[in-house]
Amino acid sequence: MLLSEVDTVENISKERFLKHYFRPQKPVLIKGLAKSWDAYDKWSLDYIYEQAGDQEVGLYDNKPADPNKATNEPVTTMKMRDYIKLIKSQPSDLRIFFYIITDKLPELLKNFSYPDLGFKYFKRIPTLFFGGSEARVLMHYDVDLGDLLHFQFEGKKRVLLFAPEQAPFLYKVPLSVHTVYNIDYENPDYKLFPALAQAKGYEIFMEHGDALFMPSGYWHFNRYLEAGFSVTLRSFPNSPIRLVNMLREVFVMRYTDKILRKLFKKKWVDYKQKRAFKQSEAALAKQKHKTS
Repeated sequence: MLLSEVDTVENISKERFLKHYFRPQKPVLIKGLAKSWDAYDKWSLDYIYEQAGDQEVGLYDNKPADPNKATNEPVTTMKMRDYIKLIKSQPSDLRIFFYIITDKLPELLKNFSYPDLGFKYFKRIPTLFFGGSEARVLMHYDVDLGDLLHFQFEGKKRVLLFAPEQAPFLYKVPLSVHTVYNIDYENPDYKLFPALAQAKGYEIFMEHGDALFMPSGYWHFNRYLEAGFSVTLRSFPNSPIRLVNMLREVFVMRYTDKILRKLFKKKWVDYKQKRAFKQSEAALAKQKHKTS
């Protein structure tokens, strides 16, 4: 992988953000953006422990999804307080995925304000994600194709970002929003995944209060370096073409994959893995031909 540093700013005006990042669809890390919130001190695991400790939450780990089960089925459940105790006291790969604040902890909505950066937020689903110090999130892009503003709290996190056009080198799985399961992005094996060496992206390290702008369709891999959580704010699709693409991804691609997975289970998963390798091998051969 050919990784470079992302643009990093301390403060940014709406005009500059729109001109240099939003319109050209370029990522940027805004250091300490959440510090401007009046209730910034409430963005902590302790506060969530107090407010939502009794809630039962579904948990996921680093293992590939079981092909005989739905991809969104958790590996276990636990009380929120027990989960927070666990990740604060010991290494863990358990994480909480897509915890919608509006439904589960609306009190938290009083503790932040949407940054005025010039784009329209989808305020129905501000979403929390949690992870222990060993948790990883498979390389993927978000199926709704929204622009994302992703805040990190408590522990540090490593993020890898790749633009949509880098997908041919990432071993994208057909009819899916993720890459093949067995790529280790912390120690990539270029003999097994030679196309990956051609992928150009960004490496970002996030700390408490930082915000990362991830443009629509960007691939991202998250690795929790310490126990922590994040909140993602999403935008509406900002063009008719993107809206059409989003509807196709959500209602055609995703449901076609679900039906085929339900019918053929492991055979379908194995087939998609093989297709991902063939597609990336073809992209690598094409790249070598261009440079020869």
